[in-house]
Amino acid sequence: MRNRNTIEFLGVWEELHNPDFNRVQFEAVKNEAGLNRFVMTPTKWITQMHAIGIVSKAGRYGGTYAHSDIAMSFATWISPEFQLYIMKDYRRLKTDENSRLSLNWNLNREISKLNYRIHTDAIKDNLIPPELTPAQVAYTYANEADVLNVVLFGKTAKQWKDENPTVKGNMRDAATLNQLLVLAHLESYNAVLINQGKIQKERMRLLRQLAVQQLQTLEAVSLNNLTQLTENT
Repeated sequence: MRNRNTIEFLGVWEELHNPDFNRVQFEAVKNEAGLNRFVMTPTKWITQMHAIGIVSKAGRYGGTYAHSDIAMSFATWISPEFQLYIMKDYRRLKTDENSRLSLNWNLNREISKLNYRIHTDAIKDNLIPPELTPAQVAYTYANEADVLNVVLFGKTAKQWKDENPTVKGNMRDAATLNQLLVLAHLESYNAVLINQGKIQKERMRLLRQLAVQQLQTLEAVSLNNLTQLTENT
């Protein structure tokens, strides 16, 4: 604990997790760290800094304990081999995480595409008279697709492309997992509304209500999972 880097690490940890951390005293200690006359012990650190990351108890069953972040930092400082194992495992976990996210995104994208077929069939059966030209038919499909785009993303496909000219694909390719899941529901629901004979203005109002409700629910679920994960660690 005489090492300046150790003191700086402990200080950063406390600043992130401890609102009562004595920052004024920490600056004075940090300036002394690394000098031959500098001495620091766990008990002294806890007392002077009001630190919570390290706990030191005297007596028969006493000892010095540290938060897992701090313990792992000490372990990597002591053992280069341990540090390499940590780095290797971190890369493995990130690779696994990215793989799972990619699979989930692709699955939701495929579900959205399948529901789009239900959506287009409802448009064909209810909104496209036989006398329309191919250009008019294409416009009808595009117009209904943009109904969902505006409801969910707040803009049409053309507006998004104008704002992102260098991005490959369309706005749905750039959507989040939650947005893709809601989009799949919107396509099915819009098909039902079209079959019921609802006009576009009324459909947009109902679709918007559904989109807001489902996005809020999905975000709340994600936030709760994040909170539980943080509490567990």
